Amino acid sequence: MPLHPVLDAITARIEARSRDARAAYLEKTDAWRGRGASRARLSCSNLAHVIAASPGNDKLLQKLEDSVNLGIVTSYNDMLSAHQPLATYPDRLKAAARSVGAAAQVAGGVPAMCDGVTQGQPGMELSLFSRDVIALSTAIALSHDAFEAALCLGVCDKIVPGLVIGALSFGHMPVIFVPAGPMPSGLPNKEKAKIRALYAEGKIGRAALLEAESQSYHSAGTCTFYGTANSNQMLMEVMGLHLPGTAFVNPGTPLRDALTDAAAYRAVALARSKDAGASMAAVVDAKAIVNAIVGLLSTGGSTNHTLHLVAMARAAGVLIDWTDFAELSAITPLLCRMYPNGSADVNHFHAAGGMGFLIRELLAAGLLHPAVRTIAGFGLAAYAQEPVLRDGALFWQDAPAQSLDLTVLRPVAHPFQADGGIRLLSGNLGRAVIKTSAVDPAHRIVEAPALVFEDQDSFLAAFKAGALDRDFVAIVRGQGPKANGMPELHKLSPQLSLLQDRGFKVALVTDGRMSGASGKTPAALHVTPEAAEQGAIARLRDGDIIRLDAEKGVLEAKIAPEMLLTRPILGVKQQHFGLGRELFEGFRRQVSGAEAGASLFF
Repeated sequence: MPLHPVLDAITARIEARSRDARAAYLEKTDAWRGRGASRARLSCSNLAHVIAASPGNDKLLQKLEDSVNLGIVTSYNDMLSAHQPLATYPDRLKAAARSVGAAAQVAGGVPAMCDGVTQGQPGMELSLFSRDVIALSTAIALSHDAFEAALCLGVCDKIVPGLVIGALSFGHMPVIFVPAGPMPSGLPNKEKAKIRALYAEGKIGRAALLEAESQSYHSAGTCTFYGTANSNQMLMEVMGLHLPGTAFVNPGTPLRDALTDAAAYRAVALARSKDAGASMAAVVDAKAIVNAIVGLLSTGGSTNHTLHLVAMARAAGVLIDWTDFAELSAITPLLCRMYPNGSADVNHFHAAGGMGFLIRELLAAGLLHPAVRTIAGFGLAAYAQEPVLRDGALFWQDAPAQSLDLTVLRPVAHPFQADGGIRLLSGNLGRAVIKTSAVDPAHRIVEAPALVFEDQDSFLAAFKAGALDRDFVAIVRGQGPKANGMPELHKLSPQLSLLQDRGFKVALVTDGRMSGASGKTPAALHVTPEAAEQGAIARLRDGDIIRLDAEKGVLEAKIAPEMLLTRPILGVKQQHFGLGRELFEGFRRQVSGAEAGASLFF
């Protein structure tokens, strides 16, 4: 099918905007590739350090200048269910590499914190910054320059974007991302949401809530709701950085093991090919980034990627902004209903047809660039297939021709809604994003008095005191990247949902984040300029009339311009100590704004 003309035009605009930055990136990458094989440049002393601890046969291979040595960068820890399965991956990948006459080494590890653990806690202030720490850690791991290709092991929220940003500094090499997969389905999402609501109302105790949460998050693997972690896996697939169909295969299964082995085989093959078109720099270009945005919009993915994709793209010399997201959203149909946009989880999505069905539908509608480089070869058509085992051997076959569950996954001809799940809001309060895919159209327009809070604990205290049974727009400010690292405010979701269920018109406006867990209450997120940069959100007061119109893309305060501009700035508390927060003062000073990716680098 021909490309959709709007998608084609937006891509051309991004390419034109990025011309200088992309050329500079590729110039550096090409120069590094031109230096020749990595280990051949190491002195004998350098190389002796690299191979000192290697087993005998690996050591022999690593001494050969024309052999392949894979560098493994891992986010393993056994506190995170999503990353616990990665414990066995290095040995498995090494064995697979040996079986095809190559070697592999763990080049280094990266930190992997869990937003599910730090949600609503002080440690969440380090969450977004961890992405750039991971990028730096990836760079350090691969800086030994002893590898012909890399395998990146990671799954969750900041880990995959950080790995991508770091790996793009080694764009001369092939890089394959190797996931762990989601845990099997646990407590149904409708039941989990009901129990959370009962707890928020004080009708059940902590023990009952903990039991329900433990039934939801119950084993090794990624959390099964469609938040940032699973949005990451979707992105790696649609960008061609996974092997096709790899994203949502459960850990500990024969198919998952076969796919992990296949990643090593493929990395070795790409390294031996010496094909510049197989490099990370060739795979991640403007077309791949546009494909990623379309994938995010068509699935109702995490709002966090209006930050992460911007930063990932800039690492490849591609410049995107929220206007690009909004204009692509207008032409991208919503094809998926996964919690919090529906009751199903990613296992249901995968069983209904999964990524193969989704990609084929979008390709057929001209909504994805088909002629792109991927780690599987040229063209995205291979990603309309799914992996299967036949007599123990791995094969790929066409994804189902039809969705096996139209309540979860639909064709382009019959979408859940005509446009994507994320929209741009703008007005005299600045620019923000909103996830509409979980918000009923009846709740997408709210005009009500502001109630201003300087942190989420103040909001929760007001709710507990019964002071929020009314129409209002909650302004939670001083939560941007420069203020306190932009923590997620998901802790507010149950209370806002309850108030909406009681018949009140409520909305959230914040310079903080809400993530892929953004729920059924309208939330204007990532407001920029943030309060710490003297944004208009810092000038709001209780009682100001706020209009949030997700249909027309409006976010404004009904205040005379001269009054809004002359009010004193409020709303930024400075309290950054404990749990290591004091170490990140330099990050808070240096970080860019939300629409620039909230990054230290760009």
